[in-house]
Amino acid sequence: MCMFNHIIFDLDGTLTDSKPGIANSLKYAMRQMHLAGYSEELLDRFIGPPLQDGFKNHCGLNEQNTQLAVDYFRTYYGEKGLFENTPYTGIAELLEELHFCGKQVYVATSKLEKYAIRIMRHFELDRCITDLIGAEYGGNHSGKGQLIAKLLERNQLLNASDVEMVGDTIYDIDGAHENEIPVIVVGYGFGKKEQLLACSPDYFAETVDDLCELLL
Repeated sequence: MCMFNHIIFDLDGTLTDSKPGIANSLKYAMRQMHLAGYSEELLDRFIGPPLQDGFKNHCGLNEQNTQLAVDYFRTYYGEKGLFENTPYTGIAELLEELHFCGKQVYVATSKLEKYAIRIMRHFELDRCITDLIGAEYGGNHSGKGQLIAKLLERNQLLNASDVEMVGDTIYDIDGAHENEIPVIVVGYGFGKKEQLLACSPDYFAETVDDLCELLL
């Protein structure tokens, strides 16, 4: 059914289940910063937006302490957390099939770009990827809309009519809407179904199999 030749995927919650690594990294950072109050609800708030936003908005840290907390998070994540992670069943096969069908596949993630590259290589998902963009170290220009815009620009897709976004959170939906491209939102990731559907995605895929039917 897919009419799109250029498909942009989010990473966390869309291609891989990275929640264990993110949770452990957040716990480590909070311990180092002597912050209490870790919970699954807090973890959910950290998944999707830039990391700096999470520590500022949900932990009440100032600019200096936010950067310190981010550094602690990345210390754990860069050594252990990024590999506490698993591709969703069927994702590797989907990317390969898209590649063999002549589709161009991209990744846009608010994760630090160097970590995203390592994850894709570690799970051998990079073989089917045309381009990947992630967050800068300081968190500048790390909103999903900004990342998608930059990816579109450097791949000369600004005026393309056959580009689609695939993600699992409201940030992916909003980022796609900002760039006026259609979006498939998946139900197996980190977003809550009711909240996702309330943001009016173009398509909803409950499972990886459903996603395959939409994209192939």
